[in-house]
Amino acid sequence: MMSPARNLSSTTWKAFFGLLIMAVQLLPIYITLTVALKGQTELSSVWAFPARPLWDNFVQAFVAGKVARAFLNTAVITVAATAAVVILGALAGYPLARARSRLNTLVNDFILAIMMIPALSLLVPLYVLMNRLHAISTFQGIIPIHVAFNFPLTVFLFTNFMRSLPRELDEAAFLDGCSVYSIFYRIMLPLLKPVTVTSIILTSVAVWNDFQFSVYFLQKSGMRVITLAINGFFGISGSNLHVGSAAALLSIIPVTVLFLFLQRYFVSGMVAGALK
Repeated sequence: MMSPARNLSSTTWKAFFGLLIMAVQLLPIYITLTVALKGQTELSSVWAFPARPLWDNFVQAFVAGKVARAFLNTAVITVAATAAVVILGALAGYPLARARSRLNTLVNDFILAIMMIPALSLLVPLYVLMNRLHAISTFQGIIPIHVAFNFPLTVFLFTNFMRSLPRELDEAAFLDGCSVYSIFYRIMLPLLKPVTVTSIILTSVAVWNDFQFSVYFLQKSGMRVITLAINGFFGISGSNLHVGSAAALLSIIPVTVLFLFLQRYFVSGMVAGALK
């Protein structure tokens, strides 16, 4: 049994490392905030908080950078892609988890193999395909791309989470006269809250922060997402670091709020979904 002194020492070290990790995570946000609250003529250190904060940079980010329109475009793409990924992932994960067969084993291995492929390695053929379909700079073009590249991880999480649920639930519901669809919607679906929340957070953050696909497939100014709007403040002819920093701070608010509301389910869903 651990002595009280040793237990206190262990707790102290855990608290210290926890605070150290938190400080490392918050440091970039602090520097971005100090830069966002300064004018272009101010030459003080990025570590120094401005004596007179310049909040006008946030207004310029909305007006000059058209961040409001970018927020709307990003929200539409994120909500649509996340909803599609979660719904399709749950539907695909149920038969893969419950039906034990050689075919399902091959499908699971195929999903794992797909997750290993770098997304940008498929950029050229994907761009050619979207160009032929006239889907460049359209919602119907970019949303399926996000769904396709976030779908394998979601199926993997749902499949392994449902494998951890006792099969006796299915058998009891089947004896009561439930069909396969009724078992899924009435029995399984209410139990999938942790992994569903995990999938929502992972997918929405990935889509919201996407730059690699958006820069190629959203070329019209009216279709710019938030990452492209921030990138617009930095160019060859000149850059506005302060307004760009203000836009970057605004962009992290929605996903931060989402995580704070759903964080209690995130860890349990991530652990259960990653283990068989």
